[in-house]
Amino acid sequence: MISPLRRRKLIFSYLPDWIITIVLAAIFFSLDKVEGYRREFSVSDTSLRHTHAVHERVPNWALYIICFVAPFLIMPVVNLLTIRSWWDFHNGSLGLILGLALTGSITQFTKITVGRPRPDLIDRCQPINGSVDPTYGLSTDAICTRTDLLNDGFRSFPSGHSSMSFAGLGFLAYYLAGKLHLFDERGHAGKAWLALTPFAGAALVAISRTMDYRHHWQDVLVGSILGTVMSYFSYRQYYPDLASELSHRPYSPRIKREDDRHEGVLPLHHRSPSGLSENHSQIANGRPGHSMVRRYTDEPIPVDDANYELEGTVRRPDPGSLEEIWRDGEPEHGRVGSSSRDASQP
Repeated sequence: MISPLRRRKLIFSYLPDWIITIVLAAIFFSLDKVEGYRREFSVSDTSLRHTHAVHERVPNWALYIICFVAPFLIMPVVNLLTIRSWWDFHNGSLGLILGLALTGSITQFTKITVGRPRPDLIDRCQPINGSVDPTYGLSTDAICTRTDLLNDGFRSFPSGHSSMSFAGLGFLAYYLAGKLHLFDERGHAGKAWLALTPFAGAALVAISRTMDYRHHWQDVLVGSILGTVMSYFSYRQYYPDLASELSHRPYSPRIKREDDRHEGVLPLHHRSPSGLSENHSQIANGRPGHSMVRRYTDEPIPVDDANYELEGTVRRPDPGSLEEIWRDGEPEHGRVGSSSRDASQP
């Protein structure tokens, strides 16, 4: 069991992460009230003459359920079915919120600075009858007779629905891929379909934005790429590479060990991995009496030199099925002294 003091250390060690994430989320929502830049446009531009859809296929409240609530509820279920780790729940939740906050902030900042007109701008604007573009220029929002929809009418690039849906569901896809060991070089169609299903949901949300004439196709494409990149960026802050043989496990905490005897080690999984015996680890190290842990490198590192607590990172031969991997926390097809990158990086 973890002592109360160590639990407090864990909480405070990740407090800056939560504070930064919350601040980013606050910035995301506050930028929505800022009046951004409004580009000039042509009243004869047919790409801006689409009808304004009063009822969107995916309204804002539905977007929040899709990009945040759904992944936040699904990941704990996957956790319980696989490794049963409360630290995995912490890292997954923090990574999801960080990805959404980063994506939302970048999206909003770009929207208000680029000021690209939406495809339904003319319908929002309702120009003065007989309005035409200047002989040697373009029109501005000064010709509009309706102003209540104009602030949002110049926020087409990039698509916020696309970026946020790919950020939330993209993180869920990476989470599933890690737990399923999607890139274990075996190939399995069922795992591929399951891991990529969240991306399909995000794609449907993105496509709906063009159906409602809220965005140009470039807005949707860039928003989707932004969300995908940011979700992977945030995922890699707290989880190893998807090709790692420990892809199902979260990174260890960013605090030092209490001692070399693994007292107070954070229970990353519901039962401790078997690991290597003391004699086995001595042989692997080549120095009797000196136990080892492995970082995300090719060379083993002595416990005394390890700055972060890492649990059960030594591979054992032929662990068997995925269920055994989840329960024992050991990667597949390992052997002592292998040069593969088989441990999570602090």
